Amino acid sequence: MKRRFLLGWSAAAMLAMSLSLAARPAAMADTPLAFDSAKVTIAGTSNIHEYTASTTTARLVRLQLAAGTVPTLQALVTPGVVQAFEIAIPAATLTSEKDGLDKNMHKALKVTQHPEITFRLSRVEGDATGALKGIGILRIAGVDREIGLTLTTQRSAAGITVTGQVPLLMTDFAIEPPKAMLGMLKTDPKVTVTFEIVLGLK
Repeated sequence: MKRRFLLGWSAAAMLAMSLSLAARPAAMADTPLAFDSAKVTIAGTSNIHEYTASTTTARLVRLQLAAGTVPTLQALVTPGVVQAFEIAIPAATLTSEKDGLDKNMHKALKVTQHPEITFRLSRVEGDATGALKGIGILRIAGVDREIGLTLTTQRSAAGITVTGQVPLLMTDFAIEPPKAMLGMLKTDPKVTVTFEIVLGLK
């Protein structure tokens, strides 16, 4: 089955929010970047139906740009400029349109013990084609894994939109795939995380 993740545990959301701050607290008020919106969605399948769960809630934890960098929209898509970036997503804000899915999903994500899903960007790489890849540490349910997110950017009059996606296995994060209906419904451990963030100028 085709799986799509609209901004799942988003790398894009992390990049967008990270650029909304300057490298040092004193520079925060002077940054020309504004974090307009972000959406993270997790998409997967079960033996009965496909499902998605998404959130538009995220918190910027840390941002550090290369010394001497002027925060601009172009800085977001320049490899080597973003040297440190971390965002946090409240796991309990991930919701779906399927009855009973949210409760089982939140239980599987261990939201009580580990209320936040975090992404800590290590670096942004580029290749000869101009494609970008964000490498970093994703923490889900208290388990850390390094992931690589393929990033695409689009400029518009309103600013810049960054999107990307990454396939994940729940079991890589010690998450037991949720079950429902007395075990009749079983979810596939494979999910796709897709992110979309929009940055503009103040």
